[in-house]
Amino acid sequence: MISVKNVGKFFKDKKVLNNISFEVHKGEIMAILGPNGAGKSTTIRNIMGIMYPDEGSITFRDHKDIPRNKIGYLPEERGLYKNVKVMDILLYLADLKDYPLKKAKERALAYLEKFDLKGKEFVSVEELSKGMGQKVQFIASIIHEPELLILDEPFSGLDPVSQELFKEEIRQLANQGTAILLSSHQMNLVEEMADRLFMIHKGQKVIYGTMDEVKREYANFKCTIRGKNELSELEVLPEVQRIKQEENKSVLYLSKDVQPAMWLKSLPDNVRIEELVLDRITLHEIFIDVATGKNLILEAGELDA
Repeated sequence: MISVKNVGKFFKDKKVLNNISFEVHKGEIMAILGPNGAGKSTTIRNIMGIMYPDEGSITFRDHKDIPRNKIGYLPEERGLYKNVKVMDILLYLADLKDYPLKKAKERALAYLEKFDLKGKEFVSVEELSKGMGQKVQFIASIIHEPELLILDEPFSGLDPVSQELFKEEIRQLANQGTAILLSSHQMNLVEEMADRLFMIHKGQKVIYGTMDEVKREYANFKCTIRGKNELSELEVLPEVQRIKQEENKSVLYLSKDVQPAMWLKSLPDNVRIEELVLDRITLHEIFIDVATGKNLILEAGELDA
């Protein structure tokens, strides 16, 4: 749906994007991740046509001109007109996308009911709670049935129930064929939802691939043991690369080629275990590693899929 190829962007003499390349396919959720200042917003603005790349190209279905009525956008900074009624703002934004108003009204009413906002269509935006306003802005981004949907921090400020509602709708849109580019700092939700991810740091790609590929390449196993154990006793265990201890909990980060079942059998009887969990490191931990530049995880090199 969208192809970003070798994109570079300069702000004065500073290169803020350096040879960025990725694709967003029809019917998938593609996450773009990175710490603040990494270049995510600049990348999104180039895709939106708010600014244009100095190097490389961005194409929509192999065409350089991206039709604005085919894109939906939920910005991180919400910006609905506060003194306008909910239905009026939804129909106005649909009209800007050249979407039939009768159909837009039908979809607006259906979504307002779905998002527990039935009866709010004639309420001014300024009278809504923050969560309600966010729901309205989300509806505005999808009311015209976009082929590409860009979501910038869509879960920010939502309660758990509303988060689940958004997750269900985003996944349903993807199942219906919408290409979704998702930017979020809530790594647990990204890990749960994304089909592929692109991680950027200091304007450059550091990770790109499907979630399964990223997990296999970077997410080594870790073993969390609750119980009072001396660090010296754990350091001699096989396949342990590093250990993080706090109070009565020890997290053992294991080598890439470890065989989990065999490793568990190798634990000596003197290891005190009140509780044990063996799983892969999380996307959150990978993100922290990249953002802080510790390079504890990314020693294997760069994944490019």
